[in-house]
Amino acid sequence: MLKLPPLSLYIHIPWCVQKCPYCDFNSHGQHGELPQQEYVDDLLADLKNDAAYVQGRSLYSIFIGGGTPSLFDADQIRRLLDGVRAQIPFAEDIEITMEANPGTLEHDDFSAYRAAGVTRLSIGVQSFSSDKLNLLGRIHDKHEAEVAASKAAQAGYQSFNLDLMHGLPNQSFEEAMRDIDKAAALNPPHLSWYQLTIEPNTLFHSKPPQLPDDEALWQIYEQGQQRLAALGYEQYEISAYAKPGYQCRHNLNYWQFGDYLGIGCGAHGKITQAEEQRIVRTVKIKHPKGYLGADDYLFDKSEVLPEDRALEYLMNRLRLMSPIPKRELEDRTGLKAEVLEDGMARGAAKGLVIIEEKHWQLTAKGHMFVNELLGLFCE
Repeated sequence: MLKLPPLSLYIHIPWCVQKCPYCDFNSHGQHGELPQQEYVDDLLADLKNDAAYVQGRSLYSIFIGGGTPSLFDADQIRRLLDGVRAQIPFAEDIEITMEANPGTLEHDDFSAYRAAGVTRLSIGVQSFSSDKLNLLGRIHDKHEAEVAASKAAQAGYQSFNLDLMHGLPNQSFEEAMRDIDKAAALNPPHLSWYQLTIEPNTLFHSKPPQLPDDEALWQIYEQGQQRLAALGYEQYEISAYAKPGYQCRHNLNYWQFGDYLGIGCGAHGKITQAEEQRIVRTVKIKHPKGYLGADDYLFDKSEVLPEDRALEYLMNRLRLMSPIPKRELEDRTGLKAEVLEDGMARGAAKGLVIIEEKHWQLTAKGHMFVNELLGLFCE
């Protein structure tokens, strides 16, 4: 039987100063003054339309993503969070993350957003090399990246994350390791370290840069993993590393197949409806021109059918390094653990999974070949 999982909220703010050539997110370059007050009004109206999905729960976490949410001033972020709290109670220990970029083009300093109610920052550094930042189309330089991280540490946040990319155009092994060392020297409690990939519908896809070859990418990944571990960062997700106690609660709820409301342009939601024993997904209107002032912000709504739930759960849960509890599968999908027994047995035979009484645990090999393991459940 389906049980109500923790409830999170994703808020999408779609504007940024300029579109980066590798970015395939729903973001739009800033042209003129941003409609901050109007957009916050729409976000709160959007949330009100989703009120039936709350089902008596408090919010476990909030993530304000983009785009560049820090282009909105702190007063509007405060008004947004106050408006959310007026509709849905906050858990006492709620985590509220906001994405921000280094540089001088942001509206307010980090302490103002802390006072507005944000408890955690995620800063898009990407690299500490000015040359690489220029190739990535970033608006900040390496000095501004360092200053941003230092200010986040001084502003009283419960935690902050630095985003780093590797496998950058013409990046050497030594350059990739310097980025890790530079980031760690700033002592962020959390690091996101992930490889640049070329996505469709991006400038890099139409004009591909020269990236490191597979052998160089593997060396960067393997040695980078070891260096991060030596620096005290535990890998708890495919591309996320944290000091003990500083894992991102919001992202954990995603990967554990928890529930989340999605408001804002193109935001996605996933909701368990306990009484109906259904799981539904929602998608909101994608473009600001259609979203602003809309009577109905919903673009699409679909059901996750029972026969698809186990695989969807796995596709999320396998991002995490921790064991997969059989009870969690049953509570989050409404299915018996037996539905995965054959696939897990095939995975164990290939050395990808260890089967225990109450959970499944991927081996080191299994974490390297997640797609192969997923394919075993489609046989």
